[in-house]
Amino acid sequence: MKKIFFNRTALFGLMLTASTSIVLAAQAPVTNINSTANADKSTVSLSLIDQLANIERKLDSRNRYQVNIQRQLDDLQTQVNDLRGVTELHTHQLSQVLERQRELYQELDRRVSEALKTTVKAPNVITIDSTTVSKTYSDDLTENEAYDKALNLVLKDKRYEQAIPEFRHFNQTYPQSTYAPNAHYWLGQLLFNKGKLDEAEQEFTIIVKQFKDSSKRSDALLKLAMVAQQKNNKNKAVILYRQLLNEYPNSTSAHLGKTRLENLQ
Repeated sequence: MKKIFFNRTALFGLMLTASTSIVLAAQAPVTNINSTANADKSTVSLSLIDQLANIERKLDSRNRYQVNIQRQLDDLQTQVNDLRGVTELHTHQLSQVLERQRELYQELDRRVSEALKTTVKAPNVITIDSTTVSKTYSDDLTENEAYDKALNLVLKDKRYEQAIPEFRHFNQTYPQSTYAPNAHYWLGQLLFNKGKLDEAEQEFTIIVKQFKDSSKRSDALLKLAMVAQQKNNKNKAVILYRQLLNEYPNSTSAHLGKTRLENLQ
């Protein structure tokens, strides 16, 4: 009887030990909460870094695009100036032809008048009133030659350095010339291209203040605004661009100025 009781007791002990081992073995694995939180933070940080890098790439791409557009606008402005120069040269040459014709008519009229003085009664002679001829070309041939020389250095010979003193000399010698606005503009443009902004500004200012009826005045206003912009004087540039848009809203210079003004604001 004692033997049977002992066996049952031993068997119960073994079963209890086995159950305890199974329970301990079946326990769920413990999760490291701190490790999971750190992993989540790392993932969020990497996501923010990627987003910032993406934004920087977009900003850099936009800046390059704006610089490219500005460069194209500058190239277009240069082409427009060249075309205007060619047009001016052709107009100038046409004016020369018309002036020569006027001189021939006047000389013919003078000779006819002298020949008729020998007659008792001279018939009525039709004369040409020189005041009716448009004053687009100067009567002073020396003045014409001086302007032609300076202009041809720019448009034909492309000798820009030599053209600067020629235009200076012309402006000093013929300050009231019909070509004065154009001469000041060309001199200002040449100085602007060389980076001599203060001297260029003086030439463009002369056109704006002294030649208010000149066709070059709108171009001079645009150049003054560009000079101010080059000098990092944003407020002055904005004022000049707005003046250009107000006074010459339909001009080519105004369209270019509008684009530049939008980029400044």
